[in-house]
Amino acid sequence: MAQARNKAMTARPPAAGVTLWRRIADDLERAIAAGEIAPGEKLPGETEIAARFAVNRHTVRRAIAELAGRGLVRAARGSGTFVEGGRLAYPISRRTRFSEIVGTAGREADGRLVASRLEPADRAIARRLKVPKGTPVVRLDAVRSASGVPLCSSTKWLPAARVPDAAKVYEATHSITRMLAAFGIRDYRRHSTRVTAAVADAIEAARLDLSPGRPLLVVESVDVTPDGKPIAASTARFAADRVELMVEY
Repeated sequence: MAQARNKAMTARPPAAGVTLWRRIADDLERAIAAGEIAPGEKLPGETEIAARFAVNRHTVRRAIAELAGRGLVRAARGSGTFVEGGRLAYPISRRTRFSEIVGTAGREADGRLVASRLEPADRAIARRLKVPKGTPVVRLDAVRSASGVPLCSSTKWLPAARVPDAAKVYEATHSITRMLAAFGIRDYRRHSTRVTAAVADAIEAARLDLSPGRPLLVVESVDVTPDGKPIAASTARFAADRVELMVEY
């Protein structure tokens, strides 16, 4: 693998009118497309790339930023820069469970709570949960990952009367399904799903390790208990380069 990677990084004569950082980015993109640098593989360090192309590290950083902007690599804080993996097939059906979907794909699912609070349901959330406006709801903001790669930034609203300590339990379980089970809700199903598109703002980009402006798939959904009562309203913002949504009803 190292030999293939070194071959991929062999400096080429500069094309007329092409800046150095763009030439480096283009060379690395060709190597990724050809499979010479595999999905999930860590790129060499800035110093190594700079030496091979006879440029300074600032030029290398500009090239890496360009690759990130193209959705080809992801910088993991404290770990380095990695080639993005292929899109994960994410089926949306009457039983949609993040942990099960990610586990079936052979990856490890995780959820990290970013923020939580108790708030009155506004008109839109009250309508989705079928409760009076102003009803107390627990809001959970989380980042959900597959084998350490952030897939989506989600916001979930749940009736506070049903899950009063939802944030505490979610922090302990890292799973919505296990959190609901802790409150006696052992089964639920998808009632409705709405998919739209957006671009990542600064906050979403930071949470998902994306460049601002990258495309997002926004999934708004409502889950209900077996008796048809809404238990959760969610808005999940998926990195469009990392998932492939599949509707299965």
